[in-house]
Amino acid sequence: MLKAENVSTPEDALATLLEGNKRYANNDLTSLEADLQVLKSRTVDKQEPFAAVLSCADSRVPVELLFDQSIGHIFVTRVAGNMITPEIIGSLEYGAAVLGTKVILVMGHGGCGAVTATMQAQDVPGQISSLFRHIQPAVDKHPNDLEAAIKANAVMQAALLSKSSTVISGLIKKGKLKVVAGYYDLASGTVALLEF
Repeated sequence: MLKAENVSTPEDALATLLEGNKRYANNDLTSLEADLQVLKSRTVDKQEPFAAVLSCADSRVPVELLFDQSIGHIFVTRVAGNMITPEIIGSLEYGAAVLGTKVILVMGHGGCGAVTATMQAQDVPGQISSLFRHIQPAVDKHPNDLEAAIKANAVMQAALLSKSSTVISGLIKKGKLKVVAGYYDLASGTVALLEF
């Protein structure tokens, strides 16, 4: 098991995330054994995350827990529908360029409410419908299959991030960063990588 402090390549970062997810799915967490007082004191002055995760805001998707990582290891951005916006791009650029994250995982999840709402295309209160335009291309691709639309959305958002940010695309070209898409299955607790 590679410790988060020793991650040095994009491949190591992705492998460390997936190893942690295996431990989580098998109820074999190790991150909770770490002394919280020590973790807090080591992260007061700085953070050194090895990975970034763009996740849905859904409360059933506890990013640090499902990758068996503790304080300071994952730079997490969350928004309903795990979609790319200028603010999310800026945050992920900061994680990669300033903090040195080695991998960015754009992760959809089972039963995503934002994708479901986009598929239903009903009137909703307030600003909720502002999410729909970002997710609609995935729904258009799979109008009758929620899981396929959720996975397509994660893939499309990851591809968009890889191309729309000169900072992120530049780090990818230099081999310093990898952007991947994934799908978190709520029932099994596992994260599967998706091709794009």
